Amino acid sequence: MLVNSHSLAQQVLRDKQWIVPDRAWRSQQGAGTRWSSPASLQMSQTLPLLNSPAHTQIRRPLGNIFNQGTLADLQHSTEEMVEVLLDEFTDQLVDGPADFVALVSEKLPIMLIGKWMGLPSQDHDLLRNLTHDQVHTQELFPTASEIRVSDAATARLQAYFTNLIRDRRRTPGDDPVSTWIRTWDDLEGSPARTDATVHALAVFMVLAALETTSHLIANAVRLLLENPTQLALVRQHPDLVPDAIEEALRYDAPIHLISRVATANTELGGISIAAGETVQLLIGAAHHDPEHFTDPHTFDVRRRRGGAEDAPASRVTSHLAFGAGIHYCLGNALARMEATVLLTALLRRPIRLRLSAPPRWAPRVVFRRITSMHLTLVSTGHESSQRIDAR
Repeated sequence: MLVNSHSLAQQVLRDKQWIVPDRAWRSQQGAGTRWSSPASLQMSQTLPLLNSPAHTQIRRPLGNIFNQGTLADLQHSTEEMVEVLLDEFTDQLVDGPADFVALVSEKLPIMLIGKWMGLPSQDHDLLRNLTHDQVHTQELFPTASEIRVSDAATARLQAYFTNLIRDRRRTPGDDPVSTWIRTWDDLEGSPARTDATVHALAVFMVLAALETTSHLIANAVRLLLENPTQLALVRQHPDLVPDAIEEALRYDAPIHLISRVATANTELGGISIAAGETVQLLIGAAHHDPEHFTDPHTFDVRRRRGGAEDAPASRVTSHLAFGAGIHYCLGNALARMEATVLLTALLRRPIRLRLSAPPRWAPRVVFRRITSMHLTLVSTGHESSQRIDAR
């Protein structure tokens, strides 16, 4: 069953009678299915694909992993990284169009999560490429060749983080991986079980941080450039930057589909669903549900504040880009902070940009990804006809 209603999607995400397709569910689908692939089974060990009580047993010891203190420290690092990346990006703009995705939005998330986890900078490209390959297994209908690519990437990620955990056991530090080892050694009393838990956490942190945050950053910039009136508003009112980020999350969320499984015979939107059946929550469509958002196909950075001054009063409801319920995204505050820092710094620079060609997209259903987005400086002639006030 496909669900495109915002209220029904939110209901399913918050209702405990709906569960994620965990390892037990995947095993029941049969040995010859995509669910039995190594990549799929590896993903089933990560936090987003654990049901209670296993989810609670992993989630509770983590606490508020990105609390205000941690975010403050990471924000300082983010600001420094952003300036370096934007310097490199603007330098390349002098010679013509430059790819914002390759130079900025794909680099920042791995640089930041890598610094936080203590991952060597020389490994960043490897981890980013493996993440892009691994995510095929999380698509709705991956092909056989995509599953093979995902399985190969999963094997390399498993080897990488196995070695990382081994190194952190030999030389522990104050990084999250070392902390998790100490925490679960005390809880589990078994190094093997600890290593399995920490491995799943480390893989999850990298996969979640890279793929979704990169899209959020690139997409927020794209949407503003495609909507010059909205861009002018944000330039004139920098306090609207967080609102622009939220509207980008609503308008084109990083994840467009979430799967859930019924634990009992039930009814959803007047449709009978048997226990064990799955529903696909079309988050991208739900975010354009006119029952919940006024003029949903319009990108409006003032939506959270009631909409544009000359528009009808807007019904403002929360988006589902980070999910809802017990699986609400653990890193939502980190992603928001990265996007806010980047967009603020970019708009503060004395340059005007435009798309030099339509962005290119990965052929995906679940995880949105802009693979390239070439921007160029606005020429004098172009600016005279489409000037964007910098004040």
